[in-house]
Amino acid sequence: MTDTDAQLHAVDMESVARRLVEVACTQTGSRNGAVFLWDAKAKGLTVDFHMVEGVIVTLPGTGSVLRPRRDGRANGIAVSCFENGAPYLCNDTEKDPNYARYFLDVESVLAVPIPWQGKPIGVLTVASAQKEAFTYAHVTALEAVAAASAKYLRRASLARHTRADGRPFVIKGLSPAWHEVERKLEQVSGTDVPVLVTGESGTGKDLVSKAIHFNSKRASKPFVTVNCAAIPETMLESVLFGHVKGAFTGASFDKIGEFQKADGGTLFLDELGELPLMLQAKVLRAIEQGEVSPLGSNAAPGRVDVRFICATNRDLPEMVKQGRFRDDLFFRVGVITVELPALRTYKDNLPILAQVFLQQAAQKHGRKVSQLSREAMAVLQAWDFPGNVRELKNSLEHAVVMARTDTVQPDDLPKAMRTGPSTSLGVNGGPPAAAAAGPAPKTLAELREAWLAPLERRYLAELLDANDGKVDAAAKRAGINRVTMYRLMQKHGLTVQRRVRA
Repeated sequence: MTDTDAQLHAVDMESVARRLVEVACTQTGSRNGAVFLWDAKAKGLTVDFHMVEGVIVTLPGTGSVLRPRRDGRANGIAVSCFENGAPYLCNDTEKDPNYARYFLDVESVLAVPIPWQGKPIGVLTVASAQKEAFTYAHVTALEAVAAASAKYLRRASLARHTRADGRPFVIKGLSPAWHEVERKLEQVSGTDVPVLVTGESGTGKDLVSKAIHFNSKRASKPFVTVNCAAIPETMLESVLFGHVKGAFTGASFDKIGEFQKADGGTLFLDELGELPLMLQAKVLRAIEQGEVSPLGSNAAPGRVDVRFICATNRDLPEMVKQGRFRDDLFFRVGVITVELPALRTYKDNLPILAQVFLQQAAQKHGRKVSQLSREAMAVLQAWDFPGNVRELKNSLEHAVVMARTDTVQPDDLPKAMRTGPSTSLGVNGGPPAAAAAGPAPKTLAELREAWLAPLERRYLAELLDANDGKVDAAAKRAGINRVTMYRLMQKHGLTVQRRVRA
């Protein structure tokens, strides 16, 4: 068995495809790669694994299938490679008649067929944001990798179809903080240990909790969610534990609680910080002893086998100090704590996330919207996203619905993003109190800004012009990161064309 064989020896599809892309990228010096496999039922190439600038992106559904076109439009390099059964080397996508944008635009693409019993079963690709990135030596190396991987891809693909479990929606590797989250998820998913997921509102706590369940040995059992903040306090005990007929006024039948519904599976308690203090002892007993008693029941407690995952955006340790949350319950549910990072901490990968949510929204609403303009992306880069990933996803859905062409423009995004924070209002919605006294004298900082702004705008425009509108190159030349560059562009109303003028 060769080294490549050893690295690819697995039955899990993602593991095989991931290792194949990693080997391909190492061989070619790329950070972008994908594995496409032919799906006879879908009559196209399914995107089984996709890495963009080191970030793993898997999009399930019809949007992740590339089909041959018969309407005169470009088939795309992957489809062309598959149909011809031969390697395809493209070092300048602008001049290539078969190039079709798949996820984000690239300058160079190398594709080789994955052979099985004399015909291709899929395609392995690498891509680069630079022209002339690949050589014929890379072609030879990639062909060898694809040939060595074919039998393992075939076996993993058959195993997947046998399980009929489909492909999950996956984004991995967005930042060092997310690497730590992913490492913890891999460690805890196969166990029954309670997990506490923390983070700001909108960071994806519910999605992470579902990922833990669906990667656990309880995946075929129920995943039951209870939002502790969405249920009135007087009803929450009945919802969690159920009740017997006559337990209270209006209880005209026996009700099964969510603990019993989750038996054998996972109970997800969202917004745990809102759990009333009087209920916390009963929840703790259910977690520690697996015992539940319906409200109003005189019978012996019932037994349940439930895995617990909880989530909160509250500061539970502080609530414990204040006596508003039981310390024993906190320590029990937080055996493993997974803290999710805020979107603002990994905005360098915003273009990748935005494209993912744009494709999801376009597929959901049946809209042929495929990309964001540079100006729209500049607006997103300049926004701080207090609502985190949820806000980004909702904003892209808004933009897809409002877009009039296949490209999202700034006007398609929510108004708040385009205009910035609104002016604070005074009492009863009137003007601020300070406004009644007339404008305050300008500070030295304000005067300096007014004087420097035209010079700063001119400098940025000339810098972008000198770098042919390439924001990353201009930012590097200016000695700033690209997020700061986009913010400055929006501040001064600069847009990127082929040539930018002040």
